[in-house]
Amino acid sequence: MNRARRSYTVEFKQEALALVLQEGLSVGEAARRLGIDHSLLRSWKLRAQSNGGQLPDPVRQPTALEAENARLRAEIDRLRMEREILKKATAFFAKESK
Repeated sequence: MNRARRSYTVEFKQEALALVLQEGLSVGEAARRLGIDHSLLRSWKLRAQSNGGQLPDPVRQPTALEAENARLRAEIDRLRMEREILKKATAFFAKESK
């Protein structure tokens, strides 16, 4: 049975984290009050702690530099694969000509 995946707004996540970090509730108690799974709230808390107290913005678009970097990495991967194919073909035809 496929359940629809619930998504939460950044504001909801920030308020949930405030219950834990500022009001001193346990992760389990805050999750119970909000009606969410405690492991979900724990992962939000860990992500916020590793990011200086703020949740990363999941909707952020990559910058032009990041997009260019991703395009170039994909091109490098493709060229490496082509080079490996050509190496194998060269070795195959070298064996055939002997």
